[in-house]
Amino acid sequence: MEPESQKQDHQSSKTPPPPATKTATTTTCCAKCGGPTSFPPPPQTSYSEISPPPTYRPIRAPAVNLPPNHHSQAIILAPVPQSQKVLTISPPFHFQSPSKRIQSPDDIRHFVDSDSGKNFLGFVVALSESIRGHKVSDPCHESQTISTIISILGELLQWIEEIPPAQQAARYGNVSYRTWHSRLTENSESLMLRFLPSELKAATIEIVPYFNDSFGNWSRIDYGTGHETNFAAWLYCLARMGVIKEEDYHAIVARVFVKYLELMRKLQLVYSLEPAGSHGVWGLDDYHFLPFIFGSSQLIDHKYMKPKSIHNQDILDNFWNEYMYLSCIAFVKKVKKGIFAEHSPLLDDISGVPNWNKVNSGLLKMYKAEVLEKVPIMQHFLFGWLIRWYAAFVSVSE
Repeated sequence: MEPESQKQDHQSSKTPPPPATKTATTTTCCAKCGGPTSFPPPPQTSYSEISPPPTYRPIRAPAVNLPPNHHSQAIILAPVPQSQKVLTISPPFHFQSPSKRIQSPDDIRHFVDSDSGKNFLGFVVALSESIRGHKVSDPCHESQTISTIISILGELLQWIEEIPPAQQAARYGNVSYRTWHSRLTENSESLMLRFLPSELKAATIEIVPYFNDSFGNWSRIDYGTGHETNFAAWLYCLARMGVIKEEDYHAIVARVFVKYLELMRKLQLVYSLEPAGSHGVWGLDDYHFLPFIFGSSQLIDHKYMKPKSIHNQDILDNFWNEYMYLSCIAFVKKVKKGIFAEHSPLLDDISGVPNWNKVNSGLLKMYKAEVLEKVPIMQHFLFGWLIRWYAAFVSVSE
């Protein structure tokens, strides 16, 4: 057996030295071994002949995530909106036809910093807190006004059966929706008079525009979070007038808003409403935001269901009708094909949050930043006497 040092020398003598620097066109021979000093490139192999390269998935950013170049850090650091008691009006009443006021980012800041903006957002938070820990089917106080509003929404649902979609080639915007919406605007005042007390009948001039704008746009045949916010504003106006009270809040979410959600999903599917102001894959949802807030509140401190439970199809199939958040996820999976993390990356990111309390607080901050503070959405928002536009900051109760 030869010594180790000699063995290494023997092996090194058989190993050709590294090739010399390759020239552009000339191939030369090595002076020691006679081998070429340049080599042809390796043959190109298609990925069909070998395993394809691994799919690249970027490292998940902290939820709640937002598209690149957005103010996600500002949202994360912002304070969580708090609930507020709605300040009710008292005679004399000065109802007026509401009008648009927001045209610039300065107008947005003026609104969100005003008593009107703070009280409206506080109302949304109060609705969220009213459903905390409750299933949709849980018993709740249901006043005559709430029952009447539910029956009105049921009637609007029936109109869809009576107005079938037109046969057309366009993917979005079935023109039969305009027939449905025209019937809505023709009847909306009489619908309001079904539950308004006699001393508040004059309020129809102010609340009907919010109601009409809650179900999409007649001209564009679209629907988005701005229209959904109009429905919340309509409910807020009823609370300002004392038509609905704090003890009704649970029923407003579990009965009224659930019925509204059912109506809007049917409108979206039957008439192919185009998403209004959607962020595409970087948005929370093409059409809605509030049911995610209310739904996450429902699941706070749930013993078994966690944010990651949205990936369990059995949970979605069995509990979508009891929890709005699960209902939203199930609907997204129904209307969007493909991998969930690819068509809904923001919802996928949120599923990595450890608990529902953090999800709920993050969504409230995001609603303020991505809906109430966006000019393209809020430029259509209306201001009258119930939701006032203040030239100077004065008390909302005046």
